[in-house]
Amino acid sequence: MTIIAETPAPHEEDQAPQEGVFSPGRRNLTLGIILSMLIIAFESLAVATILPQVADALNGLKLYGWSFSAFFVGFMIATVGLGSWADRSGPAKPYLTAILFFAAGLLLAGLAPNMAVFIAGRAVQGFGGGGVVAVAYLAINRGFPDELRARVLALMSSAWVLPGLIGPSLASALAVFLSWRGVFLGLLPLVLLAVFLTLPALRRVVPAGTPIDASRLRAVCFAALGLVLGLAALSQRSPLPALGLGLLGAAVALPALRRLFGPVAYRLRRPLDAGFAVRLCLTFSFFGAEALIPLSLQHLRGLTPWQSGLSLTGAALVWSACSIGHSRLDERTRGRLRPVITGAGAVLISLSLALTGWLIHVPLPVWTITLAWALGGAGMGFAFQAHTLVVLKQAPEGQEGQVSGNLQLADMLGSALGAGLAGALVAQIGVSLGSGWYLGLAALVAGLGVLIAPRLRGRTQVG
Repeated sequence: MTIIAETPAPHEEDQAPQEGVFSPGRRNLTLGIILSMLIIAFESLAVATILPQVADALNGLKLYGWSFSAFFVGFMIATVGLGSWADRSGPAKPYLTAILFFAAGLLLAGLAPNMAVFIAGRAVQGFGGGGVVAVAYLAINRGFPDELRARVLALMSSAWVLPGLIGPSLASALAVFLSWRGVFLGLLPLVLLAVFLTLPALRRVVPAGTPIDASRLRAVCFAALGLVLGLAALSQRSPLPALGLGLLGAAVALPALRRLFGPVAYRLRRPLDAGFAVRLCLTFSFFGAEALIPLSLQHLRGLTPWQSGLSLTGAALVWSACSIGHSRLDERTRGRLRPVITGAGAVLISLSLALTGWLIHVPLPVWTITLAWALGGAGMGFAFQAHTLVVLKQAPEGQEGQVSGNLQLADMLGSALGAGLAGALVAQIGVSLGSGWYLGLAALVAGLGVLIAPRLRGRTQVG
């Protein structure tokens, strides 16, 4: 097995390992990362909760999946483009650019007169959100030593606790008493606060000076174009246009993905490649299904947006709790159990998807669906963090932004494909059959992640 050796970054050698994430030299950076994730979490949980109402109001149920996929496509481009910029010049300017795009996307979606404009706003939001998350991962890799990264990742996950508790309820209340538009427009003041608190801390993170690879940026744009063509193929009712768009999408995307991940990444010989593949499996399964849960509960079980949002709340809280628990275990075991924990988490996700798909369609109490979906949140809390730590550990010196960009690229590819396929199935065969077929497929893909997890092993993963 090929191992990428890691050389400690100069800024890590100068800092005492015993210092914590809230020590004077790191406090502002930690708080800035948490605040940025808070905004992304509020947006994610709120939109998932009220999107069925948006689709009804704008007569866009057939474009339901695109509301998620457009966000993920924009996210995908930003993670590579803004991640590379952050490698070269430091994270401050890319972060400011990203947060301004995110704000513009909120404004566009909140004022959208039709579903097409709303989807465009979601794409702009995705570009901004992708840049924010890519900068956060780069800041973790360059601002903290390996023994503290698990703790910071756990704090990032804990940033979903407050949005998980009040996000769906607040979004539902705004949609009922004001309008669904208030969910997007109401986040704009928080964006301004995030800029004020986060930007000064990011200016102190030392840039790597790595030149921007223009061919890599072109590749991610072609990969995004191919993905859009592939998703368009799924929306076609006639087989001939579907086949043509699908083949064209594959012809555009596959060479681009080969350039981004390497010509032999599919062989999964390196822990780094295995980490990207696991990410693809997990995000396709979990986030594609998450796009369907509120829609299925509202259309098939007659729940209100607030009630359906409770399922997302439970999973988010369990995810955060398990992520914190994993960080403590990871510190005690010095990272030795990361591949095992990833595999165990993927098992929980697969079981959750299979149970949720069954329970949605049988006359059992709705709380059983909430428990089944929370099991998936537990699996993500363990698997998502464990495999991410392997990838961050394998990142070569000066390429942290590129590696974090690839990690988020795999994230967005999986999420966009999952949400796009889920939306296409709903449009083609209805909510009931579409959700059932997708959740069954997602359970199988999560099972594939279980098979890949052992390939995460590598000598350099131990702290």
